[in-house]
Amino acid sequence: MSETTLGARATNTASIKRLPNGFDLAALLFISAVLIAVAHAAKHTFAPLSVPQEVAISLDPTYLPGYALRTVMRMFAALACSLLFTFTYATFAAKSRRASMVLVPILDLLQSLPIYGFLTFTVTFFLGLFPGQVLGAELAVVFVIFTSQAWNMAFSMYQSLKTVPADLDEASTSFRLSGWQRFWRLEVPFATPGLVWNMMMSMSGGWFMLVASEAVTVGNTTFELPGIGSYIAKALMARDIRAVFYAIVAMLVVILLYDQLLFRPLVAWSGKFRFETTQMEQGDDPWMLALLRRTRLLRYIGDALGAVFFLVSGLRLGSVGRMRERTVRAPSRAADILWFSVLALVVLWAAFRIVTFFMNAHLGFGDVGTAVLLGVFTMIRVVVLMALATLVWVPAGVWIGLRPKRARAMGAAAQFLAAFPANLFYPIFVVVIVRYSLNPNIWLTPLIVLGTQWYIAFNVIAGAAAFPGDLQEAAKNFRVGGLLWWRRVILPGIFPYFVTGAITASGGSWNASLVAEVATWGNTTLHAEGLGAYIQEATVRGDTPRVLLGMVVMAGFVLTFNRVVWRPMYAYSSKRLRY
Repeated sequence: MSETTLGARATNTASIKRLPNGFDLAALLFISAVLIAVAHAAKHTFAPLSVPQEVAISLDPTYLPGYALRTVMRMFAALACSLLFTFTYATFAAKSRRASMVLVPILDLLQSLPIYGFLTFTVTFFLGLFPGQVLGAELAVVFVIFTSQAWNMAFSMYQSLKTVPADLDEASTSFRLSGWQRFWRLEVPFATPGLVWNMMMSMSGGWFMLVASEAVTVGNTTFELPGIGSYIAKALMARDIRAVFYAIVAMLVVILLYDQLLFRPLVAWSGKFRFETTQMEQGDDPWMLALLRRTRLLRYIGDALGAVFFLVSGLRLGSVGRMRERTVRAPSRAADILWFSVLALVVLWAAFRIVTFFMNAHLGFGDVGTAVLLGVFTMIRVVVLMALATLVWVPAGVWIGLRPKRARAMGAAAQFLAAFPANLFYPIFVVVIVRYSLNPNIWLTPLIVLGTQWYIAFNVIAGAAAFPGDLQEAAKNFRVGGLLWWRRVILPGIFPYFVTGAITASGGSWNASLVAEVATWGNTTLHAEGLGAYIQEATVRGDTPRVLLGMVVMAGFVLTFNRVVWRPMYAYSSKRLRY
């Protein structure tokens, strides 16, 4: 047979393999249906902003599919913004020593300050950008959801960049990778397993704060955007248990859908970026990933996009890595002095402005002392609940994360539990506390940890899932077990991930205190003494000076706690506990 004939047959075979098959048809039908639904929901975004009374939220469950679609669109838009923020902000903080002195404390503050504090300013800003249009209100809601998603993703990326294994670091230097190449070829792949789990946590965090975000308030006017969050808020106000149940079912269905269609394939795909030299248990591919791999046309399109990404990530942008010299050049002392001087001036100016504002508002030392005392009460709650969450989720997270099949199976359940808004527990807590005359200072406390415990859980699971398989094999070969295995093998391996989860859980707990220390069911409202209730009550009264005082005191507690406890642990993990 001639070479020409063989070449023609090979070309025909390759062409046939690119033709769509039945799996392509199923995938294309599904993608088309999703795009049509998104386009139908998106057209409302460019409509004029109606009078609030005309946009009434119906508790009829037949409206829930449409509400769910619009809510999920907002959450994924916020997730895309969070990814962009993560790849820029966290990278800059990890690469620049001087910038990290400012960016990391700012990140601490942003992830702990109450989301309610952003609402007044951001809503006015976005509505001013698009006056009289729904788009302005939609962007305001997306921004609020962004503030509940971005911080833990940024911390995860920052932790990964700080703990890149030394041998991989040296390999990238030996291959003379540029800064751009190193970022896309080494650092992003190494950060991917932890980042995927934190993306799942971010989606759940968005659900947790959804009730506060879909009711946009400007002055005395409230615009309720159609969504599950506004549906839940109306059901709680109407004390409609059946509507609350419908909302829970809708949340469960939506979480199961995007877990099966997106996150479960992402978790399986991210497993190939584990840092290991021995092949460990991977588990079967999720059905969605298996379906995509059996398509022809979509795989061809994916390969083409992958080739384009490979070319772009291979551009030699930035400085080229060089072999490290034996002596490391010391930072410029003059530049450090100038930098610290500028920071000191900025801090002093900010302190002067805050003190002046408080003095003009006639707030005295007694008001400051009250806020600090209430902050101590909230801090005690946060510390106790963090300790309990650590005792529960470190062993549970290790047990889940070391087995990929187990991690994938429990992913959807963990996302649903993490997404459960604290507001939905108000009926239970209020009724039980009133019925049995319990102390709200104690029995409202668990509401704080309902959402924030999952930051620890998801990060520990991510750490265990990324734990190198060769180290597991070595521990088995040397018969290391029991407490010695926990102390010498797994705890050092997951410690950087745990610290990341603990920092975000701690900050999130302070944020959640606004929701947890004041519980309302119909006309009954319970208060627990704490800084969250202080800020919440001042917000309801429109007492802006005391709202700002509460936020400043909360910021002081968070920064002090992070500087004294979490930052030393972070530094220790990045220097002593790298693979």
